[in-house]
Amino acid sequence: MRIRAIDWLRGLVVALMTVDHSGNVFDFGHLHGDNGAKWVVGSPLPAGEFLTRWVTHLCAPVFVLLAGASLALSAEKRVGQPGQTRFIVTRGLFIAALDPLWMSLGFAKYDRIIFQVLYAIGLSMVCMAALRKLPSRVLLGLAVGLQGLGELSDRWHPTAEPFHALWGYLFVGGAIAGKAVCPYPLLPWLSVMMFGWVLGRWLLEPRSNQERARTMALVGLALLVVFVVVRGLDGYGNWNLHRESNDLLQWLHVAKYPPSLSYCSLELGLGLLAFAGFLWCDEPGKPRVALAGLALLGSTAFFYYLWHVHLMAGLEAIAGFDRTTDGLAKTWLGAAFTLAVLAGPCVWYRRYKTAHPDGWTRYV
Repeated sequence: MRIRAIDWLRGLVVALMTVDHSGNVFDFGHLHGDNGAKWVVGSPLPAGEFLTRWVTHLCAPVFVLLAGASLALSAEKRVGQPGQTRFIVTRGLFIAALDPLWMSLGFAKYDRIIFQVLYAIGLSMVCMAALRKLPSRVLLGLAVGLQGLGELSDRWHPTAEPFHALWGYLFVGGAIAGKAVCPYPLLPWLSVMMFGWVLGRWLLEPRSNQERARTMALVGLALLVVFVVVRGLDGYGNWNLHRESNDLLQWLHVAKYPPSLSYCSLELGLGLLAFAGFLWCDEPGKPRVALAGLALLGSTAFFYYLWHVHLMAGLEAIAGFDRTTDGLAKTWLGAAFTLAVLAGPCVWYRRYKTAHPDGWTRYV
């Protein structure tokens, strides 16, 4: 069961992700101040750089949420077929392995071995192979518990191995051992995939897109209320990245590494409002031509992800840009270049995947 609004929303965050990763490559001033442990109080938040980074915060939570929803939709489509648990586990391990084996080349030239969003998505899928058998209310309760209580894990810092590494991979992230770095610890992101699985089950129930849109808008607004309360209290819920004033940028300066309660409630709230808008667009008579590009990116998101950073790194190596000048301009131009170059391969891959739905493309 394919829901066009999912592809449109996923395509939007693919485009935003491209902007963020382009900034990593081409802009020396690209901000990474969304970590309470590393943030220096009083550091400036240049509006242009900050907002360019901030709009891309939507990407990871929505990717993981929609990965869970799509997994639920796919599992329901093949319910009763043998080997589904094995496939979910195998695909999850394959996805997780691509971070250290393949994405570490594009992001860090193997100077660091990274465990990022593919690690989080892949191992969350492995967990969902068992957790998917739980009722939706139980899944939702576990997700809320993991998300709401996750910051408590910062109160214990084991130093002896393997507990230090395990604590990093599961709860708090950061430098693990040697070259290994884990910006995306498993359990906070698993909670987002649980939300996504419950969303996928809900989408399978018969109802109109207008009704779906209203519900998604209400849930999105409720999450934004949670964000306002948590950020307003400015205590627990943002991994020690506190507001330094009441300026708007300080309110929006939320902790992504690890994903805080304020970060997840804000980004998932905005993501569900966007999803409500796309559901509203997926009605007879609504204009959809302008969404064709998003549909392409959304239906080939994983394929695109595996190549986009390597393309940027190749461009930077060939062109030898000065990253200290015109960083924002290069960020947006680099993103536009990457999207344009990969559009053709994405069209090819979508056609191939449509023609071979049960081959290797099920893993990508």
